[in-house]
Amino acid sequence: MKTSYLLYAVLLIFLTSCSSSDTPTDTDPTPEATYFPPLNSETWETVSPSDLGWNQSQLQPLLDYLALKNTKGFIILHNGKIVVESYMNGHSSTSPWYWASAGKTLTTAVSGIAQDEGLININSKVSDYLGTGWTSAPLTKENLITCKNLLSMNSGLDDTLGDDVSPANLQYVADAGTRWAYHNVYVKMQDVVAQTSNQTWSTYFNTKLRDRIGMSGSWIPVGDLSVYWSNTRSMARFGLMIYAKGKWENTQIVPEAFLNEATNTSQSINLAYGYLWWLNGKSTFHLPQTQFEFSGSLIPNAPNDMYAALGKNDQKIYVVPSKKLVVIRMGEVANPENPTFGLSGFDDELWQKINALTN
Repeated sequence: MKTSYLLYAVLLIFLTSCSSSDTPTDTDPTPEATYFPPLNSETWETVSPSDLGWNQSQLQPLLDYLALKNTKGFIILHNGKIVVESYMNGHSSTSPWYWASAGKTLTTAVSGIAQDEGLININSKVSDYLGTGWTSAPLTKENLITCKNLLSMNSGLDDTLGDDVSPANLQYVADAGTRWAYHNVYVKMQDVVAQTSNQTWSTYFNTKLRDRIGMSGSWIPVGDLSVYWSNTRSMARFGLMIYAKGKWENTQIVPEAFLNEATNTSQSINLAYGYLWWLNGKSTFHLPQTQFEFSGSLIPNAPNDMYAALGKNDQKIYVVPSKKLVVIRMGEVANPENPTFGLSGFDDELWQKINALTN
């Protein structure tokens, strides 16, 4: 009998321990919710590198490197909270600076909003919205160009004629979808949105995106370009919304499904390009002003799942879901001897420094 009681007690202890291990307790870790700074406020919660287990000793070398490389504003967010925020070379937290081509991704986001509202369908041809004759291509060729081609940089139009997007300057080179080339013609998406919304591009942008996530800034005409200017925190707010899969707190700003398309390969020619977003970790990539295909990852030192908005003179938004990071860099060109439209050797050098801090 004593043996029976003993076996029962052992069995009860075993079952209880199994049950308790399968049932969450108050001490079980839970995923930390993404933090969003309040709208219309300078309040933004911070977290220290040491609290995240980062290598605090590598912070100052990173900041020294950034200052040497003509940086003006630099921010690292971890799950929405500021870990690093630094201004240098005469810049301040309130100083405006241009996004250059990093601002192309603003057009992507607004295109997703317009599609969600039923104003456009990115698979429809551009001439459905702008009418025929918006290019100098033969009509049959012009009608091959969809909004998605504009967002994917494979319109087939000549990229060697400058940034002017008047019809005379938009010449046929190849059928849409058969040639990838970095081209200012993407900006016609802003005309599509303005036309279908019966608003100016700036008004629709401000109402549907900027004001809903607490950004500041405005579009400034510069020659044939329209360039977005803001302070560094506004760029960080946009990067945070993208990191949060299009949400701001509990509000879906940009459809998650659309953003998933935008931050994955959009065509078969340049694997490292989505809808105006650059994608790391692909086997090959193309760069502006060349038809050459390069082997390997876009930024070898950066995480493979990183995607980025890249602008002239090294304006950067890096989003890294696996590390819960958003990294912002504004400033002058980092390597004046080798300026580029977007990607530069600076990206890989910078990620080497970031890795030393965060790993």
